[in-house]
Amino acid sequence: MKRTILLAMCVLVAAGTAFAANPLPAKDQVLNIAQPELSQTWSPFLGGGHVARWQSLWWAAPMYFDKEGKLQPYVLSKAVADSTFKTWTLTIDPKACFSDGSPITAEDVKGSWELCAVPSTKHARVDLFLSGVVGYNEVITGKSKFMSGIVVKDKSTVVVTLSAPDPIFNQKIATAMIPPVKISQARDANGEQKQEWWHPKNKVVVSGPFMPQSMDLDQGIVVFVPNPKFFGPKPKLSKIVVTSVVDPAVATLMLQQGKMDAHTELITPTIIEDLGADFVSGPATAKGQHFWFGVDKAPMDDINVRKALVMAINPADLAKAAFPDGPYQLATQILNKVAGVDPAYENYKYDPEGAKKALAASKYKEAKNLPKIMFVGISTPTHEAAAQYIAEQWRQVLGITAVEMKSAIDTYSGPDQKNIQIWRDDVGTRVPDAVSYLVGSIHSSSGNAKKCLGGWKNAEVDRLLELASTKAVDNPDRIKLAQQAQKIFRDQYLYIPYYYDIMSKWAMPWVMGMEKNDDWQVIEPWNIYITDAKKK
Repeated sequence: MKRTILLAMCVLVAAGTAFAANPLPAKDQVLNIAQPELSQTWSPFLGGGHVARWQSLWWAAPMYFDKEGKLQPYVLSKAVADSTFKTWTLTIDPKACFSDGSPITAEDVKGSWELCAVPSTKHARVDLFLSGVVGYNEVITGKSKFMSGIVVKDKSTVVVTLSAPDPIFNQKIATAMIPPVKISQARDANGEQKQEWWHPKNKVVVSGPFMPQSMDLDQGIVVFVPNPKFFGPKPKLSKIVVTSVVDPAVATLMLQQGKMDAHTELITPTIIEDLGADFVSGPATAKGQHFWFGVDKAPMDDINVRKALVMAINPADLAKAAFPDGPYQLATQILNKVAGVDPAYENYKYDPEGAKKALAASKYKEAKNLPKIMFVGISTPTHEAAAQYIAEQWRQVLGITAVEMKSAIDTYSGPDQKNIQIWRDDVGTRVPDAVSYLVGSIHSSSGNAKKCLGGWKNAEVDRLLELASTKAVDNPDRIKLAQQAQKIFRDQYLYIPYYYDIMSKWAMPWVMGMEKNDDWQVIEPWNIYITDAKKK
């Protein structure tokens, strides 16, 4: 870590931290970003993680939501459904091209989406965008490399057939998580993703406003420069440098001193005190962080144990432990921000005596009979403070002492990797829709249900959400059915609600144009610029 920090200090130029009200653009348009991990892959098909936060810098999305939440064309000039909402015709903008000047074609769109779903690609959220396409299940299960529901009509037209009506399919594909890439570069003869095809050493061509000039993955320094062939507005920045700075305390100091301009995701209990409210300011986003119970592992296979663990937690104290000064809002139900947040939802109550009774009613009877409880995803100081509070409550209320918490699954020893019962992870939606939110969170097909909930499945929850998804956006039954599904999930005591995210800019006051959408992508990266305030 010391080597990474020293490298970061060497490659950046110090500057003051004062700022003015309406500063002019600075001549030095270099944006320095601190990355909280040493990332070894920058594939655009990760579907999540810190690297994915910057995909909109160098990859153009099919479509995108602007800062007002309105759908805008990008690679696709339009996406039109038939009367059944099962067949969608997608038209590629004739100006859309890669950084070598070659056009983005229908074959690129089709191949990119198929490659996203190939199991070996390990796309973390592909189900949120493409699971409704005919042939998706065959690809995601390894039975095929191609989706029969994606058909190339001509070089600029793709026809997509869905297995069920989906009135918001055009909104789902408005994401930089499934960008069209030059498929001949990315996919090998076996239909698999080529190793490091996205690296500049392999002469990758990209579609976004910036392109990678260099990637030193060992030292954690990635440099982007403007894409001269970008088919959109000319970028205002002359360079972007992403540098790994693993220690959040060091990253905070570098931001305070002006050695860094922005951070990928910096969450500490004292963030506002250290960097000011502007650093983390932003609108609410339809995304929540929670602690999920994997029902395929003991003791979470016992609902009475799950009840005991939930009722032993005081939500107000959890919030104080994790973020005493804000800016986040304590979570209750899964849904937030979107239309459909349930006003009749019954929040989990802090009930120490009820927790003790629930544990006694379980097959384990007492804390001493429980296996060790292991957390994963405790990757920031805030998450650590929250997890430690939870563990202490369990000790005080239930007598549980065998608890362990780590940042990532591979930091556990081999046998323990198979026995982790609690995952701290986020769920949410990038479209303004309650059904989409819950399908990606609690439907059995979701990555969250498969991974964090240990393969949890409830036939009635699935039925309600599948029925809801066929209803038109303006049909009140769409929301009513979603709320019913959420109540069934709530009664299973499968999670400890944590907090709702806001769309933090995670940038210092002198950085302009860092507005982000619900994918945590910079909405219009060509509009980012550095003001003269940094030099004052």
